[in-house]
Amino acid sequence: MEKAIIGTKVGMTQIFNEAGHAVPVTVIQVGPCTVVQKKTKEKDGYEAVQLGFNTIPERKLTKPELGHQKKAGISEFKKVLKEFALDASKFEIGDQITAEMFAEGDRVDVTGISKGHGFQGVVKRHGAAIKRMTHGGGPVHRHQGSLGAGTTPGHIFKGRDGAGQMGNEQVTVLNLDVVKVDTELGVVAVRGAIPGPKGGVVFVRSSVINVKEKGAAAGISNNPQKASARVNPQKASARNK
Repeated sequence: MEKAIIGTKVGMTQIFNEAGHAVPVTVIQVGPCTVVQKKTKEKDGYEAVQLGFNTIPERKLTKPELGHQKKAGISEFKKVLKEFALDASKFEIGDQITAEMFAEGDRVDVTGISKGHGFQGVVKRHGAAIKRMTHGGGPVHRHQGSLGAGTTPGHIFKGRDGAGQMGNEQVTVLNLDVVKVDTELGVVAVRGAIPGPKGGVVFVRSSVINVKEKGAAAGISNNPQKASARVNPQKASARNK
């Protein structure tokens, strides 16, 4: 079953597993989210569910936003609306989605807005090298330098690494493990880091990456021609015995 929810980033910590190893996790305060709208194949041509998150006063909504939510008939208006590709037949408008949707061992993708760092140079933004701090270098140690390629082509192609706005863009981290779910506190802990500052809004959904179980043990090939002499008598090492 596809799963999805909206939440806010709380911060990072660590959890010790059964083997005593420290697992770095990010804690996400998820839900409760309200189903605001359903999209069906018959009416819209595709299946989806729109979720609302973070209650907001009516006076802070625009007229289109207010009219859209009043049409749904929900009791509390939501600040954040996000559509997810979920089976609409399993939800009804007004349903509440909480952390109970997820379970330990699930794999999820987390989307958020990365931290904005303003206008930055190539050293910080792209990891460019710093010029040698020797006499005569001048005040250009952290400058990018010449990028021209001579007469041909005679200009710099678009997309070349350079100084500019760093961060403040949508980033998705794929295939994170759900390490722990606390339904009472409404939090989900996922392995690793996720984009955004503390308190930033993030979208959590089932991972688009399908993890396949390995058919054989590590180091053992399924190809009989590559099997060891104990299995394949045609190998030279077996015939020479």
